[in-house]
Amino acid sequence: MTQSAPMAPPMAAPTARVALGFASAAHTYSHMFVLFFATVVLVLERVWELPYAELFALSIPGAVMYGLAALPAGWLADRWSAAGMIAIFFIGTGVASILTGLARGPWELAAGLTAIGTFSAIYHPVGVPWLIKHSRNHGRALGINGVFGSAGTAIAAIVAGGLADLWGWRAAFMVPGLICLATGAAFVVALRMGLIIEGEGEASPAPPADAGDRRRAFAMLAITVVCSGLIYQVTAYALPKVFAERLIDFVGDSIWGIGGIVSLCYLVSSASQILGGELADRMSRKTVYVASQFLQVPTYALAFAIIGPALIPVAAVMISLNLMAQPAENALLARYTPLSWRGKVFGVKFLLTLGVSSIGLSLVPLIHAATGSLDGLFILLGVAAGLSFLAAAALPNERPTLIVTAGSGD
Repeated sequence: MTQSAPMAPPMAAPTARVALGFASAAHTYSHMFVLFFATVVLVLERVWELPYAELFALSIPGAVMYGLAALPAGWLADRWSAAGMIAIFFIGTGVASILTGLARGPWELAAGLTAIGTFSAIYHPVGVPWLIKHSRNHGRALGINGVFGSAGTAIAAIVAGGLADLWGWRAAFMVPGLICLATGAAFVVALRMGLIIEGEGEASPAPPADAGDRRRAFAMLAITVVCSGLIYQVTAYALPKVFAERLIDFVGDSIWGIGGIVSLCYLVSSASQILGGELADRMSRKTVYVASQFLQVPTYALAFAIIGPALIPVAAVMISLNLMAQPAENALLARYTPLSWRGKVFGVKFLLTLGVSSIGLSLVPLIHAATGSLDGLFILLGVAAGLSFLAAAALPNERPTLIVTAGSGD
């Protein structure tokens, strides 16, 4: 009989599938809702007759809260209930989005976007540790779950653009808000029926990390998550405008067309997380992480130089490399964090990656207002990728026993 580490009985498979299904839906919504405005702003430029830089600035408080609210969300998940926090995520995000669609002016719109960012922040510090806790192959599970987050990023532009073209910009917030509320109601019903149970223990516990390695890993990951978060946030928010300026002869001024190309890039790129997750289960996670950071540097240099349809595949590669690193990054952070700290530590991670890095979003309207384009952003992103590579290379080397065998179930 195979000996295993002491732990509480794992969740039953049907219960785990239901829980992770809702967590994956939450991951999709978390990325989708905060990005609606990146496309809607192109409509509001015409409807409200205000400049892009002024309108885009309305989204910055919400982007900052998307990170700042992660820390209290993770703390509450550790002290109270992860499932309860996910229920609050669904309901709060849905209501905030509906109210944003009812905004009558810039200040009300800014308040609504800030509320969306605050409630959307709940998912990452709560849902990601929850997923790790109940998975055996961390890389594979994180890669699959990451696809749902990428799907949210991918469909945000086409959903917002399509609804705005069909029924006006308000529908781009209100229709998804109602769907999010309905998902929240279904989640609460599943909790009440006992279909989701928060178990104790961990499906695949790892040996405790050396204290020195833990301190070194936390210091280096603090740098990489800020740089990676900056790259992800700036790219997601700025890409619709970059395509609108650089693909004008290809798509004209069609919001649907611009949104569709952005969505295509993220959909194609989403598979890279599954690849990154599988590689992280079969190789050193540090090796996968370092390679993903290094390869981004020349990609941003290439993107800076290209104007026209050739930019589309380059953008897809650019996004793919950033996303491919995420399963290894989350698995590394979980490796050096005791289970009882996970919510708080992942809260700090997403405070850094989504909150502090969101301050960089202020450069989007500043660069555009100063230069008339967003070309300078590619230089910024290349520098951030280079710094992230250097920090990732300084992470502790993993012991062979820490690599999970790829044959077991998730």
